[in-house]
Order: sequence, then structure tokens, then C-alpha cells
Amino acid sequence: MPRQGLVIYTFGNVSCIDRISGVYAIKPSGVEYGKMRWRDMVVIDMDGKIVDGGLKPSSDSRTHLVLYQNFPAAGSIVHTHSTYAAAWAQSLRDVPLYGTTHADHLPADIPCTELMPDERIVNDYEAETGMQIVDCFKKRGLRPEEIQMTLVAGHGPFTWAGNAAQAVYNARILEELCRMAFLTEQINPEATRLKKSLVEKHYNRKHGVNAYYGQK
Repeated sequence: MPRQGLVIYTFGNVSCIDRISGVYAIKPSGVEYGKMRWRDMVVIDMDGKIVDGGLKPSSDSRTHLVLYQNFPAAGSIVHTHSTYAAAWAQSLRDVPLYGTTHADHLPADIPCTELMPDERIVNDYEAETGMQIVDCFKKRGLRPEEIQMTLVAGHGPFTWAGNAAQAVYNARILEELCRMAFLTEQINPEATRLKKSLVEKHYNRKHGVNAYYGQK
């Protein structure tokens, strides 16, 4: 993530789950990426109990746990505070689907959750952050297997995928799509969303039943 320009210092976190064993490993809290070693990872079970590791886990561990419990296809989760994605989250806005680069990766706007109400903030903040994402997807009828990225209002981006490499890839793509959307609105404040036929063409040629993008 630091090499991709997605985090600085100790920002953000990554986790990976082993669903057969019922545990997930996550970045330790407050440790710089350049100083981390594999032995520093913290392993947590699906009840939220630490089962291996001598360091404190990421403060966002319970957010990851809630997402694993509700998004069964997720094998890894990434959270960053990347600049453009965080800016859209702070603006409390979905990221509009303006062009084919966006459509190559997902066929809809990048969703932004609602701002968390006070009663949820004082409850179990990190778990409630996960529920903000889950509630957003349920309310909008979105499929987390298809839309593998989101913004948490006022907070920042979360992405997921079947494995860690793909989840980090999604985080980098999310940041780039947010940057493109920002520039689009700077150049043309009246820009409109990409028309449906182009969205479907670009998404389906990469992800559809008869996809033909890439090598066999």
C-alpha cells in the first residue's frame, strides 16, 4: 500500500481471512509498514478474540470482522485514507460513473454510506462502521461480490476481494477513479454520467458471461 501511494506512516490496514479455520489476520495497530514483519500480524477468531500475536490489532479490527460476517465472498479487506477517496468520503458523496475506466471495474457509482448517527458512534464504533457499509449495500440492493469498494461517510474507503493482492488492487483502482471523477467535475461541473450502453459494454467485456478482455 505505501508503494502504491495509498497510505503514509501507520495509516490504514489490511486483513486476510481463513474461513476454514475461522480466523483472520490483520495489521497491528500503530506500526509503520516499513518496520512490520510477518510475525507482527495479529490473528483473531470470529468472536473477536485474539488467538495469536503479541501486539494490539488494528483499531478497525471489528469493522473487518463485521464485513467478513456479512460478505461471505470476501477473503481480504483493505482500509486506507488515500487522498481522493477520503475527500469524496468527507464530502458525503457517491462517486459518479463518468467514464469507461470506471465502468471497466464496476457498473455503478461508488457508494458512500450515510453519516453515522451519535447513538451508533457511542455504541461500538468500529463494529457500527462495518454495519454502516452492510446497511448501505442492503438498502441499495448492491451485491458485494460485484461492487467491491465503498466510502464510509466522513471517514474513508474500504475495499475487499477474494485475496489480499486483489483487495489492494481494488483500493488503488478506487483511488484513481476518485481522482478522475474529481478532475472531471473540475473541467466540466455539468458533466453527466456515462450512458448505460457504454457502461454495460465495458463492464461486460471484462466481467460478463462472454467476457473477452485479457488472456485465456
